[in-house]
Amino acid sequence: MTGLLSKERIVASPGFNRWLIAPAALGIHLCIGSVYAWSLFNPALVKRIGIVTSAADDWTLKQVVWVFTVAIVFLGLSAAVAGKWLEKVGPRMVGVVATGCWVGGFALGGSGILTGQLWLLYLGYGVVGGCGLGLGYVSPVSTLIRWFPDRRGMATGIAIMGFGGGAMLAQPMIDGFIRYYHEVPEYVGTTNDVALITDAGRRYVELDGARREVVVVGPNDIAAMIEPGPEGVYLVGTGSVGVAETFFTLGAIYLVVMLTAAFLYRVPPPGWLPAGWSPPPEDDGHGRMITRHHVDIDEALKTPQFYQLWIVLCFNVTAGIGVLAVAKTMMTEIFGTTLPDIVDLQFAATYVLMISLFNMIGRFVWASASDYLGRKRTYYLFFGLGIVLYCSIPYFAHAVSVTPSVLWLVLFYVTTMLIFTMYGGGFATIPAYLADLFGTRFVGGIHGRLLTAWSTAGVLGPLAITSLREHATTQAIARLVQSIDTARFEATFGASIGELDGLVAAKTVTIAKLMEIAPAGTVDPTPSLYNTTMYLMAGLLFVALISNALMRPVDPKHHMPG
Repeated sequence: MTGLLSKERIVASPGFNRWLIAPAALGIHLCIGSVYAWSLFNPALVKRIGIVTSAADDWTLKQVVWVFTVAIVFLGLSAAVAGKWLEKVGPRMVGVVATGCWVGGFALGGSGILTGQLWLLYLGYGVVGGCGLGLGYVSPVSTLIRWFPDRRGMATGIAIMGFGGGAMLAQPMIDGFIRYYHEVPEYVGTTNDVALITDAGRRYVELDGARREVVVVGPNDIAAMIEPGPEGVYLVGTGSVGVAETFFTLGAIYLVVMLTAAFLYRVPPPGWLPAGWSPPPEDDGHGRMITRHHVDIDEALKTPQFYQLWIVLCFNVTAGIGVLAVAKTMMTEIFGTTLPDIVDLQFAATYVLMISLFNMIGRFVWASASDYLGRKRTYYLFFGLGIVLYCSIPYFAHAVSVTPSVLWLVLFYVTTMLIFTMYGGGFATIPAYLADLFGTRFVGGIHGRLLTAWSTAGVLGPLAITSLREHATTQAIARLVQSIDTARFEATFGASIGELDGLVAAKTVTIAKLMEIAPAGTVDPTPSLYNTTMYLMAGLLFVALISNALMRPVDPKHHMPG
């Protein structure tokens, strides 16, 4: 088996069509790119026990978003380690190992969801699956750059386009499988028909002489239900949210596709160049900084250019990945309360699909354009335009909460789609930027080490957006409670305002439920929960802009002899 997977076994024969490598690269990246659809799991994972709405013992959004964060961290760490290994053993071996890790991550993660063991979901999807992400991500990039030295940007765009498009293919599968496996919990009755008991923030009913925990679905909760049902009281722990079974099914599908793709890999013979092509001059008159020399993997870490690109990648990814981690939730929270007839769970799921589409388009279009614009100028566009776009989102959120209108939804949609073309374009252009500065011989290994910036961003982005959202939610609830009649609060929740902290911790009190009893004319604060985050992301892009502006060619002392 080792011989079958070895690098020597996959050297292409004379006359091999280099375009046949593209399907292999796309196959691997489309599968692992489904990680960008993680936000589609969030609404189900935070209702694993309550099913129709979150129960007291359900996982929080912050907890489940961190699964995505762990996966991205291990993507970068495994890519950093695997980059050098890839140069030694070749892309087929790495692709097969990536398959085992990614599929195994789904199996372990699904087991954790079934048993309620959050640590097993972290270990499976996060750690093991994350290693599969990193190995699968680097396996085709250096291979395609070697096959397409004449079109480096386009080549990396082809490979990494698949990663951006993975969520687009995963979206209908994830939504479809969750709905297929979903089982509605036992319905007890309306709140008028059932005697509710509040104890330590939780809600209970007496059934057959025993106290049973329940969740209460109000009119503002219906839009967030996976399968819409009547308002009222549902038994906790009955039914199935369907997400564990979805994990197992997706793992089986990815196993077949990724193994097939891995065995399609081929590498060019030593010294191969496209017919009639010769490398361009190092200074082409357009500031493109394309070197004819090569820099060793370890030597690259001694150059300031490596760390400048690290900052460029890290802050560009941080700005986008936090939004990706909560995209579905963010759409429903900003517009679901103000435009409920338009923005429901299905609309939000389609939004995630469109993010994937524009992410994928941006990877190919921007990376290909960088072959003509130059990498440095391309990143100037990413950061300059990105700052303006991120700063506009809080304005749209505030506007729609004051004067609900489809116009603000359209502007938000267009703005975020532009952001994600540049987010994807930044990923796809970075390997070509590396090849321009450090040469192509060790670009796979250098790229792998640079992906530690992705690991860092995978922590910073989701941490920032979930922490700032959590703080904003706490502040919003405190302000809303001040405007609500005390007697009405007690009648609704069966407890006094003095017990607010416990009620919030048990998920009995939420912004949505408070808005149901708030005075007429009260502005829903939900659309503004992400404002601070957007300003922070714009600030990070400004730092990346400066780092890119300072980029210069690598000092010749770092070049390999010959």
